[in-house]
Amino acid sequence: MDVSWTLWALTILGLSALIAVDFFIGRKPHDVSIKEAGIWTIVWIVLAALFGIGLLVFGTSQASGEFFAGFITEKSLSVDNLFVFVLIMAKFAVPTQLQQRVLLIGVLIALVLRAIFIAAGAAIIASFSWVFYLFGAFLIYTAWKLVQEARAGDEEDEFEENRLLKSIEQRFGVADKYHGTKLFIRNNGKRVLTPLMVVMLAIGTTDVLFALDSIPAIFGLTQDPYIVFTANAFALMGLRQLYFLIGGLLKKLVHLSYGLSIILGFIGVKLVLHALHESGVHVPEITIPFSLAVICGVLIITTITSLIASRKQAEREAAEAAADGTNSVTDSATDRGPTTDKDGAGKADVDA
Repeated sequence: MDVSWTLWALTILGLSALIAVDFFIGRKPHDVSIKEAGIWTIVWIVLAALFGIGLLVFGTSQASGEFFAGFITEKSLSVDNLFVFVLIMAKFAVPTQLQQRVLLIGVLIALVLRAIFIAAGAAIIASFSWVFYLFGAFLIYTAWKLVQEARAGDEEDEFEENRLLKSIEQRFGVADKYHGTKLFIRNNGKRVLTPLMVVMLAIGTTDVLFALDSIPAIFGLTQDPYIVFTANAFALMGLRQLYFLIGGLLKKLVHLSYGLSIILGFIGVKLVLHALHESGVHVPEITIPFSLAVICGVLIITTITSLIASRKQAEREAAEAAADGTNSVTDSATDRGPTTDKDGAGKADVDA
């Protein structure tokens, strides 16, 4: 897709305006209701859909298909990232009224990092076509790693601070409590970090790891930097509201990692086939419509099976709890022994 510098500038200005609106909405710390989160989640998805339709009307059907495939893939990866956000929020006991501020800054950091990664990826691809082999192998490895993590997911997950974050905390020191939206405070004449700043740094550093998965994945669907950037931008926008909307449902998506592993593995194979084709090897290439169908199909099936598995697990736990309650009552009655009447005779003897 041939994109002029004017269109690039207008797109960046438009996205910046949307980010400003999002920041204006969340500038005042408050508890986000389900209604508020739901309305804005729908708004962001509708805006993304309108942008994709605009590409179809004013661009090409291929550009539109690539955008929707990229957007859906990046959005699903972003939902998986919310698991990590939940762990970070729990690790640092972030007050609910401050969580949206943390998420907003985290999304801004993610946008900047992905813009840098996209520019670097586009430049590398333009110069070295063999990089598709590396991207493909990396995605296949990531898919395998996701499956391994999903199988070992019985243990309680907990966020662990990386070395960079620990070194920053040791260097500057951290306050013992939150101080509203302040990032630094003076403690005994020394400037120290607040826990809010530490949380933002934690999300920012993990955003780098998220980009390592998402950028190769979308480059496997399209090599157009404009579509790669806009699909990532629209996928990240609304992530803050989505966190509050489905935060309680995340644990029910027990098969999401398996679904994402299938999608990443599929895109990895697509990249390898594309690299072979670029090298002159006659191999079939996977089309965008087929890719879009596979991605949507996997996500739908994964969601359905996750909800079914979660419901069965809930029913099993309820049955076990009921059985334990019954056993407790029985054991308690047995411990008390037979009841006696006022003359001291057992109730069974009196009835006899």
